[in-house]
Amino acid sequence: MKFINELHEGETIRGIYLCKGKRSAETRNGKPYDNVLLQDKTGTLDGKVWDPNSQGIADYDEKDFIEVFGEVISYNNNLQLNIKQIRKASEGEYDPADYMPTSEKSVEGMYEELLSYIRQISNDYLRKLVEYYFVEDAEFIKGFKGHSAAKTVHHGFAGGLLEHTLSVVKMCEYFAGTYSILNKDLLIASAICHDIGKTKELSAFPDNDYTDDGQLLGHIVIGVEMVGEAVRAIPGFPDKLASELKHCIISHHGELEYGSPKKPALAEAFALNLADNADAKMQTLTEIFKDKTGTDWLGYNRMFETNLRKTSI
Repeated sequence: MKFINELHEGETIRGIYLCKGKRSAETRNGKPYDNVLLQDKTGTLDGKVWDPNSQGIADYDEKDFIEVFGEVISYNNNLQLNIKQIRKASEGEYDPADYMPTSEKSVEGMYEELLSYIRQISNDYLRKLVEYYFVEDAEFIKGFKGHSAAKTVHHGFAGGLLEHTLSVVKMCEYFAGTYSILNKDLLIASAICHDIGKTKELSAFPDNDYTDDGQLLGHIVIGVEMVGEAVRAIPGFPDKLASELKHCIISHHGELEYGSPKKPALAEAFALNLADNADAKMQTLTEIFKDKTGTDWLGYNRMFETNLRKTSI
């Protein structure tokens, strides 16, 4: 089997991949076909089954591991697989670890670095709140280490939530050291906790899809509820400090249309929003440009609202 990041236009391949998604559609002439999203640990690949009723296409569903046979083509500057045959694979024919996209950085190393920031929080209440999850809750720690930060947009891989959180914390540390107006303890605690709701918003791999609570509430509301649980477990936690921490989490998307119930009102909330937005956008660009060679324009990108290409150097 070839991993998805090793495929090239013009190749004919046979291999086992995770069927990440399956959607039936029709051509303009009314002919049925299937859109298939294939996944392994290196990424995803769009596939097309132009004749889903042919004898070579066995029954299969989303989340199945399937053996596919087809030709790799290029469509709109992206690789795509024209699938001729599909067979549902049996257990023992594949290693599930090969199909889970994973951070290229050391998860344990990143977590130890995150713990070092927790130890630097001098406010006892804020430190105990962060420790409530990140030191004392073994189940949360296990889930957080292996979770993604998003379904598709950025850091959509195992360990992505930890990698994103640590990057945001580092940016916030810079802000706190540069702008004296900021309360470093509040900002760092907010940065560490800002996306904890994603551990319940998204399911674990290989699904990495929205849970019922993720659809109904979203990670911001879930995260605030989790902070509230920790606050209630710490005797004497100041009400005003709890509200300020919750506000930073509630407003970290910056705008109402981006999902935040409130816009930032505290300097720390503005700083957190800037750090979160910067890391999300830079990681998205990293993933867009990954494995791209040359300086061809990549086409209009809806997130950035512009045409993108790599620099010539």
